[in-house]
Amino acid sequence: MITSRAFADRRYAVLGLARSGLAAVEALVASGAGVTAWDNREEARDEAMALGADIGNPLEIELVGFAGVVVSPGVPLNRHPIAAHAREAHVPVIGDIELFAEAAADLPPHKIVGITGTNGKSTVTALVTHMLESAGVPALMGGNIGLPILSRDPLPEGGVYVLELSSYQIDLSHGLACDIAVLTNITPDHLDRYDGFAGYAASKARLFSLQHRDQVAIVAVDDDPSRMIAGRINHRLHRVSAKDIDPADQTRWPALQGPHNAQNAVCAIAVCRVLGLNDEQIERGLATYKALPHRMEWVGEVAGVRWYNDSKATNAASAAPALAAFPAGAGPASPLDRWRAGEGRRPRRLPPVVRPCEARLSDRRGGGAVRSRDRRCDSGRPRGRPRHRGRACGGGRGARRRGVAVAGLRVFRPVQGL
Repeated sequence: MITSRAFADRRYAVLGLARSGLAAVEALVASGAGVTAWDNREEARDEAMALGADIGNPLEIELVGFAGVVVSPGVPLNRHPIAAHAREAHVPVIGDIELFAEAAADLPPHKIVGITGTNGKSTVTALVTHMLESAGVPALMGGNIGLPILSRDPLPEGGVYVLELSSYQIDLSHGLACDIAVLTNITPDHLDRYDGFAGYAASKARLFSLQHRDQVAIVAVDDDPSRMIAGRINHRLHRVSAKDIDPADQTRWPALQGPHNAQNAVCAIAVCRVLGLNDEQIERGLATYKALPHRMEWVGEVAGVRWYNDSKATNAASAAPALAAFPAGAGPASPLDRWRAGEGRRPRRLPPVVRPCEARLSDRRGGGAVRSRDRRCDSGRPRGRPRHRGRACGGGRGARRRGVAVAGLRVFRPVQGL
């Protein structure tokens, strides 16, 4: 695990004892800190106590003199009472990424890459890590992906920590100065946690304000909010775009197809070039990368139908880039495509959630419209009536999944609980 002398003889409260919370407890106790931990689950409290923590609810104890209250990124600071309670005691509310930043001075010489954005940050994080490892550079990914960073063993000298950072994790960081900070894109998200879209975008932009002037910012400027953030960065900046990727090059990267993956690739390429990888090393990493589970993950082909697992796409807006990843004419036109071409009738029940994305989902023949009542058996042939009528993605009773059928392709989201 990662420990630090900076934590010794200090007192911390830890609220929330899932994976990152327990990792924080273990790292702090091993570093010589005193820890008071709490979770509503009794079994989690027992685990923390076994690691050497005292048990107490930070909302019910006096916090004056504590070095910090460590909370899970899932704690909504805009409405959770711990924010006001800590503020009254003049104690910072932090996350495990901030603890990692404070511990960094005790680690062997290294680089930190921080990657944020509404979409694509997981893929860019995994891709950068893969490219570095395939080039022989010690690398470790963490943050919002994989195992908690504090639970991992430190890298040797010259290693690179590659962190996926959600806006929540950035909100809980105060001293995280990334050697390279990346923004993939910004679209409206998590608006229940922020004062509108401007507040959400400001949270993402804050990652760059934590950097020093000699550190590097990489921003994909394919959307207006990201371009605005890039225009306010006054240190070393690389602007990149999906348009920088030659489609002929992209065909050599099997797991990185589609415009959204062109953006992911150009961000990762820029990071690796700053870190000193040459063109041959970069190309090898791109060509051998395998998609993360649930992110345009190729499952197989049955009866001429290619099946992809894209269950991370939890709304129509995030499903649209995946649907656009396949070339026009990849399969038969959908009912919506035929209607737009003046053939046949408009589908009667185009789901309301899909309508804002209609243009993106069916901007070319075979490019992919959502069928609200499509259902296929394992052979890929339609059968039976839909189980979930009128939803964005109709699910088959046999498969018990909701899917999006596009030009002979299907992107799956498993039904919750299965």
